[in-house]
Amino acid sequence: MTSRGAGTAFSRKNYRLSTEPEKSKVTGIVNSRLLNDYLHRVFTSADGNQPAAAYRKHLTFQNLQEHLDRLLAEENGSEESRDQEAEGRLGPSTVVLDHTSGFEGLLLVDDDLLEVIGHSNFGSIRATTCVYKGKWIYEVLISSQGLMQIGWCTLNCRFNQEEGVGDTPDSYAYDGNRVRKWNVTTTNYGKSWAAGDIVSCLIDLDEGTIAFCLNGISLGTAFDNITRGAGMAYFPAISLSFKESVAFNFGSRPLRYPVEGYRPLQDPPVADLVKARKLLGYLKNVIHVGIDVTEGKLVEKDTSMWQLQGEPTVLITLAHIFNYFSPLMCKVYLVEDVLMTFLLSILERGGAVEAHPLIQQLLDLMWLLMEEYEVHECLKQLLMSLLRAYRFSPIIPDLGLQIHYLRLTIAVLKHEKSRKYLLSNVLFDVLRSVVFFYIKSPLRVEEAGLQELIPTTWWPNRFTKEQGKESKDVKEESAEERLRRRAYERGCQRLKKRIEVVEGLQVQILKLLLNNKDRGGGEASRYIFLNKFRKFLQENASNRGNLTVLCPPEYMVCFLHRLIAALRFFWDGHKAKTPAALSSEEAYVPPQLFYNGKVDYFDLQRLGGLLSHLKKTLKDDLAAKANVLIDPAELQAVTMDDLDEDEESATSAAQSQRPSAALAIGGALARPGWLSSPTLGRANRFLSTAAVSLMNPRRPLGSLEKIKVRTLSVEQRTEEDIEGSHGNEGLLLGRPPEEPDQPITENSLLEVLDGIVMMYNLSVHQQLGKMVGVSDDVNEYAMALKDTEEKISRCPKRRRDIHEELLKSQKVFSEKLNHLSRRLAWINVTIYSKEKMQDIYWLLRVCIRTIEHGDRTGSLFAFMPEFYLSVAMNSYSALKNYFSPVNSMEELPGYEETLMRLAAILAKHFADSRIVGTDIRDSLMQALASYVCYPHSLRAVERISEEQRISMMKNLLAPYEQRPWAQTNWILVRLWRGCGFGYRYTRLPHLLKTKPEDASLPSLQKPCPSTLLQRHMADLLRSDRDLAPSFLNSVLNQLNWAFSEFIGMIQEIQQAAERLERNFVDSRQLKVCATCFDLSVSLLRVLEMTVTLAPEIFLDWNRPSSELLLRRLAQLLNQVLNRVTAERNLFDRVVSLRLPGLDSVDHYPILVAVTGILVRLLVDTDVQGLKEDHVLVGTDLAVWAIGGRGSGAEDGGLGAALLRRAERSCLLAAAQAAAGGEVQVDDHEHQAHDAPQ
Repeated sequence: MTSRGAGTAFSRKNYRLSTEPEKSKVTGIVNSRLLNDYLHRVFTSADGNQPAAAYRKHLTFQNLQEHLDRLLAEENGSEESRDQEAEGRLGPSTVVLDHTSGFEGLLLVDDDLLEVIGHSNFGSIRATTCVYKGKWIYEVLISSQGLMQIGWCTLNCRFNQEEGVGDTPDSYAYDGNRVRKWNVTTTNYGKSWAAGDIVSCLIDLDEGTIAFCLNGISLGTAFDNITRGAGMAYFPAISLSFKESVAFNFGSRPLRYPVEGYRPLQDPPVADLVKARKLLGYLKNVIHVGIDVTEGKLVEKDTSMWQLQGEPTVLITLAHIFNYFSPLMCKVYLVEDVLMTFLLSILERGGAVEAHPLIQQLLDLMWLLMEEYEVHECLKQLLMSLLRAYRFSPIIPDLGLQIHYLRLTIAVLKHEKSRKYLLSNVLFDVLRSVVFFYIKSPLRVEEAGLQELIPTTWWPNRFTKEQGKESKDVKEESAEERLRRRAYERGCQRLKKRIEVVEGLQVQILKLLLNNKDRGGGEASRYIFLNKFRKFLQENASNRGNLTVLCPPEYMVCFLHRLIAALRFFWDGHKAKTPAALSSEEAYVPPQLFYNGKVDYFDLQRLGGLLSHLKKTLKDDLAAKANVLIDPAELQAVTMDDLDEDEESATSAAQSQRPSAALAIGGALARPGWLSSPTLGRANRFLSTAAVSLMNPRRPLGSLEKIKVRTLSVEQRTEEDIEGSHGNEGLLLGRPPEEPDQPITENSLLEVLDGIVMMYNLSVHQQLGKMVGVSDDVNEYAMALKDTEEKISRCPKRRRDIHEELLKSQKVFSEKLNHLSRRLAWINVTIYSKEKMQDIYWLLRVCIRTIEHGDRTGSLFAFMPEFYLSVAMNSYSALKNYFSPVNSMEELPGYEETLMRLAAILAKHFADSRIVGTDIRDSLMQALASYVCYPHSLRAVERISEEQRISMMKNLLAPYEQRPWAQTNWILVRLWRGCGFGYRYTRLPHLLKTKPEDASLPSLQKPCPSTLLQRHMADLLRSDRDLAPSFLNSVLNQLNWAFSEFIGMIQEIQQAAERLERNFVDSRQLKVCATCFDLSVSLLRVLEMTVTLAPEIFLDWNRPSSELLLRRLAQLLNQVLNRVTAERNLFDRVVSLRLPGLDSVDHYPILVAVTGILVRLLVDTDVQGLKEDHVLVGTDLAVWAIGGRGSGAEDGGLGAALLRRAERSCLLAAAQAAAGGEVQVDDHEHQAHDAPQ
């Protein structure tokens, strides 16, 4: 093969060999008679009939080309017939989107001008070709199911950001998102579409009608009597909202659903199609016909086991065929219609892919007989066609279409040379290969055949109205319900088995891509995959704000599970060969990957801040612990370079924000700078120029032993750089002394594992939470159906009208539940199955082990990326909240131990000084706060070591100033809730009759106090005389602020309510007001907790701060009672307004908290020997709190009964204090207890 500059002209490979008799023995060419018979058998005429031997021309390799030219020229239609076929159409013969003038708004158009992404409010674009006569069709492949209007428009139609196709006269559109048709006005039409559907748009200009089809099923005539006549021609057009995307097929590829009588806007390449099919027939003949040299005759061969076997006659014959066939295989239409169809037919015989070696032989022939650029283009178009076919195939019960295309993909990727080319140049670059690992969820279960697969539906119908969850106090299910549930579960198992077949094929693809033994002809596939996978992760991490270039999260979820399965397969395979290595159950990422620069983390945040900052501040630790030395001069230069780069990026960002005219961008999207950069991301740029020096950790340090190791960019890395060799540890360079010197697994698998953790953090967790919505819909409809059935049973017989309406509602709810239960079965199998739950649990344990190993490295822990902690917290949250009730986390192996280890991480690191990021610190605090709200996880906190528990409580008792204190206070409140005065309620008593928005919220969990952690708190407050006053002063300061803010806000609300004119209070102001009230109550409860656990802090006069603390406490309680208990005061008036958003603002929560403090002070007065004047102060306040009257005394809000209960409680508390008794108050449906410690 030769090439000559731009506009390359490639020489055709020439395989002609002499057939002279004297050379036949040398070349292996058969004799002329047998060769003549063979060539006539292979190259038959168009009618398939062969003339008698006496009349047919003698064929040799010298005249074969002439014979082949004549055969291929037969039945090629004339130019006139092709011109006639184009009547009724105006415009270029190659139809694309008009990105130069036929658009409105900002749109992103792909290279081939057939794919478009909305990048503005409502952008519109039309095609370059219009029609005015005849019947025409084009297809639209729906990539996202959002707001779009697809159809036809004329040249006179003018669109804008609010009006698109169908909103103007002479434009007509179908909208599957809202299930409507549009032509100025709108009416219901068609069915809802989903991502992966194909919409066919048909126009009949002879009859004046427009119709649409969805996945080949007609939706009926949408419009008739459309405007026709002189000057009226219709363009294909679309309007789509932001980030929605579609791909058009005007005829450049075979239509997926052709309609008889309708022509595609772009004519198919008929002449080339006929030629390609003939050549394919000749190729099949070569495969079918063999030459028996010994017998001197032709024989039929088994095509499934055909092999070339070095026969020169066959090879030269194939070379003649490929001389014509190769250029045709560069055209997408012919690849899809001819080549892909032929390859699929080979696999139709069934059996494993390995049972069809013919595909491997054909790929060998392509690489042998085609020019390299032709093979590349052919393979690219083949894989793109396979991807489109897989993605846009309808779901059928046995998933046969998806399985068919995946099997061919595997067969192609089994060919080593083809796999490496596709992996290097097509997968992750041209294609989003993760589409092959996605199993789309059917929006319309009827068309997917789920009714036949799951004929019996079932859903949980035992709910409490208050919580909307399954009640624990339920009756045994009836026999009929049990039968329905079991039938439904059997249907789900049938569905699961069919989906597992698809998942198994997807894992096979990844196993091929992760093969590290195919080193023939260059780098193994795994190392090519690693580099592409890392760039894929960077693209999704660096463009999180640009939704148009991100991989959809639903694809990421499936990709994650398949990658975990493939990774564990190779990991355990390595363990079988190397017994000393770890199994996949013990997998973790060693800490040196985070600081030795061998793995690129782009600009992702580290626990200790920016990487450049860490390298400067921790350079001595790196040298001492990891044998990593950094040249200070180089470090300073790199830091200044980063600053200059930041300034440049800021300047370019400012320039990009200048207003510019809306335009459609033709061609490919602008590739991010990191794709063309020799290094990826600031982290790697730093490491590649900072002259990192790594010394051999197996030898003692010495200035003369310094070994310079240049950190390579992702594109420049080799297998040796990753796996290491001859003393070079590859990715594991810089092992700290705390890390065991034990083989873990192959280094490349560690990088894959690190990528899996990053991928979960990018979008998988978000998608897992999103799909729970279907289960919530089932719960809501089940409750509605149950309520309707109860109403039907209570409906009087004389009210037939009401009874009929209720029956209609019952039918609607039942049909919706049947649909949702089948769809939920699909989602449970593909996303929330037990196997998927085990994958997420395995990932949680990987993160826990990685964090534990990193923590042991001391200051080097700061190099760990933040997402490891995020994934540990989020994966636990997913297991607890998203996978139940289908699967229970308690059934997972080692569940209790995992819970305890995660608790230890949260307890230690929520106040870890090595972690500086505000967001990650807040996330740790919130996770710990949620942890202590549930009994099983709280017990896990109590099981961690005593040293860790005490350290955690000491960090919680740090002063509230200069740090986010609300979550800290919330944790202390949860540890106390259930022990305070009147504090055993789950929800406030006055809200019991209302339904909570989400009963699963941590704040609505039943009280589960921890006496063990309370005891630690008491010991710390008693033993540390500086800790107690600093903590309590900060609590009193925050209480003073929170309550003052609350009073100020309710004054503004009251003033707004008293105005005569109609006015509205800002909902945000109401929310802030309620938050300040809740903070005040929680701060009061922490004070009550402190007074109860360690009363001597306030009452022991030997402590220098006791009297001051007690006076401050009394003043604040006095302020609270003044504002809350005075008759007809401001607080009463605002509470009586019952404004939405102020539901939690009431007398009860704040008064019982104040009362709890005062009761404890009075009970402990005699024990501590308090001065008489302070006793009187406490007594007066207690009487005020107990006997004060607010508006509730008349209307029952606080109520006289409540006052009497509070008074009785205080008297009982005082009487039983010495005996340590318990006070019980009947508080609606709850018991309020005050248990002195």
